[in-house]
Amino acid sequence: MSGQLKALILVGGFGTRLRPLTLTLPKPLVEFANKPMILHQIEALVKAGVKHIVLAVNYRPEVMVALLSKVEEQYDVKITFSVETEPLGTAGPLALAKEILGKDDAPFFVLNSDVTCTYPFEELRDFHIAHGGEGTIMVTKVEDPSKYGVVLQVPGSSAIDRFVEKPKDFVGNRINAGIYIFNPSILNRIEPKPTSIESEIFPAMVVDRQLHTFDLPGFWMDIGQPKDYLIGTCLYLSHLTAVKSPLIADPAKNPFVFKGNVIIDPTAEVDPTAVIGPNVVVGPGVKVGAGARLQRCVIMENARIKDYAWVQSSIVGWNSTVGRWTRLDNTTVLGDDVNVKDELTINGASVLPHKSLSANIYEPAIVM
Repeated sequence: MSGQLKALILVGGFGTRLRPLTLTLPKPLVEFANKPMILHQIEALVKAGVKHIVLAVNYRPEVMVALLSKVEEQYDVKITFSVETEPLGTAGPLALAKEILGKDDAPFFVLNSDVTCTYPFEELRDFHIAHGGEGTIMVTKVEDPSKYGVVLQVPGSSAIDRFVEKPKDFVGNRINAGIYIFNPSILNRIEPKPTSIESEIFPAMVVDRQLHTFDLPGFWMDIGQPKDYLIGTCLYLSHLTAVKSPLIADPAKNPFVFKGNVIIDPTAEVDPTAVIGPNVVVGPGVKVGAGARLQRCVIMENARIKDYAWVQSSIVGWNSTVGRWTRLDNTTVLGDDVNVKDELTINGASVLPHKSLSANIYEPAIVM
């Protein structure tokens, strides 16, 4: 292999599934475990030797440009925006970025910006180079494959035999994890028009026996919507605990941590009588009051949880306040700068930025 490893991250549009958080920040910059989502991926790609990353976007928000120019310096990686004037599906962006991805014979990664996992890019790269085929798909095993496209291999080989879309009967449980590595020759198969890589490009590669699978070790989740973002957070925290990451709060030093899997930013202030855990992320500058109870939730930068509030299975956005004795539950998501008054019950609400809530919400609703 000569040339430099490259990567294309499919970012797409406005992140509507993750509203109200994406009304404030573009989705790749929304924090996941106190770090912008896309930074988890960039760090792992750089570690695998990637020197040039292309972000396939429908629009180029200035806030992303500013952050990523800092990232370029910090990680010594080149980051290019490839802006689609029309949505090009999952394969079109490869053709659009052909000059970069095809400028030498080094392979390139392609990944979906919504996916969280262990990102074993180094192992994927080595496996791909070793089998010599044109492409490798990372696959993950799921309990219920009927909701997905299932990948079936040639017996005794890593080559893919066929895909079965949403099988009624069990044929296998390996599904496409949305992370790939390709040789530049794949670019000859794609035209710069709306094209689906899964339904239009992959089947042709399978016929030529040029597409292989690589089993993803560990957890996997698409975190593009609030419910799944919370599930992905739990999986990620469990993974960090298993590998004894220093990010995980030590219950010996933080007696308010209950059952573990908790990250607390060093700048957060937590009252010693609060109870936090399991599966909680507390962001920078957060204040948690006396007797507050946090479980399976994410509290973002500069939010305030007042005394005796109860927050479960919810996301509290930046600069928001949860009142005393107030209860948040059932995938409630507060956007930026939301103020929830004292002694309220909020069940499954999505609250847009800069709102104030002064009445109970018993049924899931969007508060505009």
